[in-house]
Order: sequence, then C-alpha cells, then structure tokens
Amino acid sequence: MDVEIRELRDGLSHHLAEVRTGHILTVTDHGTPIARIVPVERPTRLEQLRAEGRVQPARRPKEPAPEPEPIQGHGSVTELIDEQRR
Repeated sequence: MDVEIRELRDGLSHHLAEVRTGHILTVTDHGTPIARIVPVERPTRLEQLRAEGRVQPARRPKEPAPEPEPIQGHGSVTELIDEQRR
C-alpha cells in the first residue's frame, strides 16, 4: 500500500493500524518511494538471508581507516598553489 507523506501525517493512526494487521506501507514523496513501514514481527530481508544461511554477520568489527600522515609544506598556501599551477 502506497501513501504520500501528507496523507500519512493526516491519517497516521489509521495507517499504523493497517501495519499492525500485517500490511507493508510504502511512503512516497511526489510519487517516489522513500521509506517502508513494516510490521515488527516480519523479518527484514537481511534477517531472512541470515536465517537461510546465505549471509553471515562480520566476524569482527570494521577497523577505522588509519589517520593520514600530515604533509609538510614550505611557504604559504598561495605560493604552493602557484607552484602547482606551473
């Protein structure tokens, strides 16, 4: 079921009651889908894939990228830019 943002705002209780009964609500902005409201009991696609064994959670958390080493320049920024333009 598709619903525009304004219609969702004006009839939020009604639309959430529909979701409670198992319906999926697609929120649109000028006809373009932007979000879905799904019942909590319904598993997400990712949860389904995990249950099927088709995907696995990461074994360890992603490590942050290393901090770049600062570059030492000589002269003012204007001089460095002029040098790069030559």
